[in-house]
Amino acid sequence: MQVRFYIVIASLMLSFTAVSQTKGVIEVYSEEDTVSRYFVSNSELYNQSWDTLAQPNFWKVVMALPPDSCVVNVAATREILFKTSFVEWKKQTEPQKTAYKERIRKKYCLNHGTKIYVTSGKNHFYNFDGVVPSISKGVELFQEYKTDPWFAQAILLIESPGKVAYSNVGAYGPFQLMKSVARHHGLIVNKTVDERKDFAKSAMGAAHLIRTSCIPEAKRILKKNDITFQETDLWFRLFVLHIYHAGAGNVDGLMTSMDPDNGGMELITTMWQSEWGGFKNASQNYSQVALASQMILNDIILEKSKYIYECYNR
Repeated sequence: MQVRFYIVIASLMLSFTAVSQTKGVIEVYSEEDTVSRYFVSNSELYNQSWDTLAQPNFWKVVMALPPDSCVVNVAATREILFKTSFVEWKKQTEPQKTAYKERIRKKYCLNHGTKIYVTSGKNHFYNFDGVVPSISKGVELFQEYKTDPWFAQAILLIESPGKVAYSNVGAYGPFQLMKSVARHHGLIVNKTVDERKDFAKSAMGAAHLIRTSCIPEAKRILKKNDITFQETDLWFRLFVLHIYHAGAGNVDGLMTSMDPDNGGMELITTMWQSEWGGFKNASQNYSQVALASQMILNDIILEKSKYIYECYNR
C-alpha cells in the first residue's frame, strides 16, 4: 500500500517547542505508521539556484555510486568527465595513473596543469534513508536548545549518516565531536564513559558549540571583512558549517588571504577553490556535500507524495 504524507507548516503548531520562532520547519506525517517527522525546508537552495552548481551535483552523483565505481572529474570545478571502474583504476601503478590523467587532459583539451581527480562512489557511507528519523529528532532537539535546526539536519546528513563511527582524526558520534570539544561543551568523555555516542547529549554538545562559538565566530570574521549577512541566509549557514568543520582560525586565515568584497554564493564558491592552513580539500568539500545531501533529502521527501511536491513549489 502506498504511504501518503501530509505537510504542515510548523509555525502553526503551538505544541512544538519554540517552533513559532523558527522559519521553514515542516512536519511530514505518515498515515501508515502515524509518525510525524520534522525537517527544515531548503527553498532558498532552489530559489537562488544553488542546485544548478556543478559541485553539489557532482557530490550528488558520487553519493549514489557504489564504491567499485568512480567519477573522473576536474578538481577545480568538479566537472564530471566520465564514470569508470574504481577497481580497474586502483590496479594501475602510480606512473600509469599519471599517464592516464595526461591522456584525459589531451582528450578533453585541458591545460597540462589541470588537476584531475578520480573520486570513488560513496553510497555505502551515505545511508540517507537510515538517517531520516535521526534528522527529525535532531531538528526537535536543536530547537529545544535554541539553535538553528538547519545545522542539525545538515550535520547529520554529512557525518556518519545512519550510523555512529569514529573519523580518522578521532571525532565520534552522530555529530562527530572531538573529545576536547565535547568536554568543553558539556559532555563526559573519559576512559569509561563517552557521551558522544548518546544522540541527545551529542546534539546538546553540537548545538552549544554552534550557538556559542561557530555562529559568533562567523559574525566576527564577516564583520572584520565588512561583509553584511543575515543569519538565516543559506550562504551564512554554509559559512558556519565551514567553521564547524575546519575551525574559526583556519576560516579566518582563509578569509584574510582571499580578501573578499562580498558574501553570498560568490564567497562560498571562492572558498571551494581556496586553501589556507588547515583549510584544504576536505574543508572545501564540506559545504558542497551539505548542499548535495540537502538536495537528496528533498528528493526523498518529494517522492513520498504529490501533495508535498505541490506545497514545496507554491
